[in-house]
Amino acid sequence: MKLAFAVPLTLAAFIGAVRAEDASDIHETNQTEAETFNARMYAGPPGSKAYACFIRRYDAEHLARHPRQKVASMKLLVSAETDAEDKQLHNSFRLGFRYRHRSGDFDSSGSCHHVVFVKDGSEVRLACGVDCEGGGIGVALSKDNKSAIVRLARVRVWQNNKPDDDAEQSLVAGADDGIFRLDRTDTGECASLVTDRKELAALRHK
Repeated sequence: MKLAFAVPLTLAAFIGAVRAEDASDIHETNQTEAETFNARMYAGPPGSKAYACFIRRYDAEHLARHPRQKVASMKLLVSAETDAEDKQLHNSFRLGFRYRHRSGDFDSSGSCHHVVFVKDGSEVRLACGVDCEGGGIGVALSKDNKSAIVRLARVRVWQNNKPDDDAEQSLVAGADDGIFRLDRTDTGECASLVTDRKELAALRHK
């Protein structure tokens, strides 16, 4: 699927993932809002390609305070790349995590589009969706740009990087798994989320 056609599908998938009462408070950003958010996300104008990596490993103390939290660790790679056909900058995401009481690595990925949540004080977020009604995530930034705020209702995931029907599952938000605050770190820390060798080389040189 071409990125140019993926954008409206991504937005639709994301709106479908948020609560019904929130959907009417979402609208697309204008160019200035999108460029400002990109500069915050990638610590400067992204150019033709850029990456941002965010990670959180929850310690025993945190998990003890949140006994119903299913996720033990999470990492998020947000990417921007200029499409050769439409010459527009497109964002995408890759999410990796481990469960608290299950073994194995789980991951998800999809395309993203900028939206504004009016109810939240005109906060700009990336609305990211997984193809074929796979749900999605919302990605905002803390005021100091040092953390990503990940929100989800349901997102399709795969175990051990095997995107097939047998390994397909979903991470569904529960009492303590709807919002995650991840800390910005070196992009190399998200290398495990990348399988393409050329992209992996580009990521490690950022």
